[in-house]
Amino acid sequence: MKLGKDTSAVVTGGASGLGSAVAQALVAQGVKVTLIDRDADKGNARARALGAVFAQADVTDAQSVADALCVARAANGQERICINCAGIAPAAKTVGRDGAHDLALFQAVINVNLIGSFNVSSQSAAGMVAAGFDADCAGVIINTASIAAYEGQIGQVAYAASKGGVVGLTLPMARDLARNKIRVMAIAPGIFGTPMVTSMPQELQDALAAGIPNPARLGDPQEFASLALHIIENDFLNGSVIRLDGAARLAPK
Repeated sequence: MKLGKDTSAVVTGGASGLGSAVAQALVAQGVKVTLIDRDADKGNARARALGAVFAQADVTDAQSVADALCVARAANGQERICINCAGIAPAAKTVGRDGAHDLALFQAVINVNLIGSFNVSSQSAAGMVAAGFDADCAGVIINTASIAAYEGQIGQVAYAASKGGVVGLTLPMARDLARNKIRVMAIAPGIFGTPMVTSMPQELQDALAAGIPNPARLGDPQEFASLALHIIENDFLNGSVIRLDGAARLAPK
């Protein structure tokens, strides 16, 4: 798929972190972008800075997502690119000091990271199918997994399970949508310099970076965005999950 002014995209979690970096990279290529985020203040501010559109949504709610996609399509037309970066990562052990892992917390993580990704992807794909784009690649969906899907750490049981689900849905969703010429991919990032990490004490950030074989530093969100753009433009990438981690493998803790 060629990027440019005739293409539109939606990016969830676009107000900050990886989503914001992807949105910026797409805008730089002339793509019409809508940021979808729960945080209206940050989302509107980031959209204004980029020259993009903002639509507030709770990715776990079907009607909320449908309404946000209506805003996006009214402004920019039917999206051909859907990138899901919205996510949460609370830490809790299966059995902690206060007993069993809080079930509501586990469900919340699954709802945002896994069900939210599916909710947006499926609704976006339905719009792409209905539009009937006549192209070798009618649309591209990119979900965000994590290397925790493969090597979840202590306290990451909910997060790892949610990201493992994202990994698991990638191939069957790509197969489901193959007849419609819509590709589905996922990126499994390692430890990146997003607000979640850069808010940590510097000594902890340095320790995390030192554990990455090469390059021994935190990932740059622009590197995530660069890979997303390559996936969009490379029509033979489909149904796979790409690790982006500097050869890092997570230790138990």
